[in-house]
Amino acid sequence: MKCEDGQFSHCRRSPQMPAFPEQNDMGGKGIGETSNGETHCNGEIHNNGKMESEQLLSKKLQLKRKAEHLKSGLMKQFDCQVLEFMDSLIEESASLEPAPVPAVFSPLSDKEQSKLRHLQGSTQGHGKQFVVRRSLLDELFEVNHIRTIYHMFIALLILFIISTLVVDFIDEGRLVLDFDLLVYVFGQFPLVVITWICMFLSVLVVPYSLFHSWASHYHESSPSSAHSLLLGSLFLLYQGLGLGFLPTFVVVRNGFPPASCFIIILEQVRLMMKAYSFIRENVPKVLALAKDKSISTVIPQLSNYIYFLFAPTLIYRDKYPSEISVGCCIQLVSKLIESSTPEDQFERPFSLSFQVLGCLFYAYYVFVRLCIPQFRSISRQLFDPRAMVLCVFNSILPGVLVLFLAFFAFLHCWLNAFAEMLRFADRMFYKDWWNSTSFANYYRTWNVVVHDWLYYYVYCDFLWMSRKRFRAGGMFLVFTVSAVVHEYILAICFGFFYPVLFCLFMCFGMVFNFVLHDRRKGPIWNVIMWTALFLGQGVIICLYSQEWYAQRYCPVEEPSFLQLLKPRSWSCHLMEFQ
Repeated sequence: MKCEDGQFSHCRRSPQMPAFPEQNDMGGKGIGETSNGETHCNGEIHNNGKMESEQLLSKKLQLKRKAEHLKSGLMKQFDCQVLEFMDSLIEESASLEPAPVPAVFSPLSDKEQSKLRHLQGSTQGHGKQFVVRRSLLDELFEVNHIRTIYHMFIALLILFIISTLVVDFIDEGRLVLDFDLLVYVFGQFPLVVITWICMFLSVLVVPYSLFHSWASHYHESSPSSAHSLLLGSLFLLYQGLGLGFLPTFVVVRNGFPPASCFIIILEQVRLMMKAYSFIRENVPKVLALAKDKSISTVIPQLSNYIYFLFAPTLIYRDKYPSEISVGCCIQLVSKLIESSTPEDQFERPFSLSFQVLGCLFYAYYVFVRLCIPQFRSISRQLFDPRAMVLCVFNSILPGVLVLFLAFFAFLHCWLNAFAEMLRFADRMFYKDWWNSTSFANYYRTWNVVVHDWLYYYVYCDFLWMSRKRFRAGGMFLVFTVSAVVHEYILAICFGFFYPVLFCLFMCFGMVFNFVLHDRRKGPIWNVIMWTALFLGQGVIICLYSQEWYAQRYCPVEEPSFLQLLKPRSWSCHLMEFQ
């Protein structure tokens, strides 16, 4: 294999061999010439033994440099060709098997498997296809120019740490290394762990048991609508009461601080979406296969369900593309490449987890240096339009930093860490949302994991029920579900109802989705998208921070229902409490 122009896109031309000086050019003198230009008889020179040793040493150094350059060029050429070979093999293997055959309890014959594939195609339609893909930032970080931006954010974190230490030293006369804010927001962590374990065990047992009972009864006996209705009602009751109400009750009852609340509530939403996906993907299979009694009951194995509960996706499949399932030749070549890299499959999850921890401390310093000093003073002032405008624009920088940190910590590091541990090969958790020229494209590419769930289970199912007559209604339903869930998470975690995010979703989000649509191209629309995104982050940080301090400084002992709905920051003027 040769690395020629146009043959491999990833190949780089081997570096040209440098031109080394010839022996008769060394020092600009001839062999038989002295420093003053006089030649000697018989071609002999003074200090003949010393000159010969210097010439021999010079030849050795030249040969060594030539060997090093040749080695470097050959290794680069070999790496280039091997990487291109692996990429082509992975793409071919993904295209040959677009839909894997699900695992069942009893082995199926070739005829039954062909029937099963046909029925799955009719029931699933054009569902999400999982293929072997890397995360976009992993590819971009291989470019030194992009990785420099990552280094710039690290430098900014170092400056935050230095400024915090210097200010604390000036104020206190000593170095203050306590992290009171982190200790507060992650309070009652043992109870958080116990609550999560109970939630996970219930999701592991209840949905799978209900589906197993229904599928077995539906296939073995005549279909009973009463039995199906009973088990379906039990599943909905579990979703609403077991996963919906009880975790929220534990959070509110025990007064969990914000970060602990986010852990429980986000896991509550994630497990509810996973349980629904498991039922939604498998019920149509059973209904389709019940018409053909020759095929045994298709019930997913428990191991597949457990894998799905930890996998970084919300769409259930019996099998996912795995890095281990690639061909033997790919494994052999990948081992050769991995042997030359410092990271392996065990080091990378720890590296990603460490980056998540770094993002957590980054967010801590953002709030300590940019948010808390500003809102402590603003919350003690009367409402003023000028102060409100300054508050919004001063909140843009911390809001944007929090947005970037949330994206990098969760959508890249956290999900890729689980993908590495589970050998989950489809790692397209996000796309190039930063290049979006429309908010419609931004909503599709910002969080691909959640977007896939909303698209297939809300939008597509709504179109199926309406026979594809109300596409605008399906889009409105998606926005409504997303806005309600986001506002529910913030309301429970912050402890107050202030529907800022809901209004941004339903009002400005819907308008921008239709005005800044996919037909808007060009750099100016990307600038408009970023401007609106920055301004929205400033509004969210400003208004929610003001309401947080108003709730703390102006408590109401026995608030009525209307007082709970009315934002406290609208009527709380703290000048009289100073």
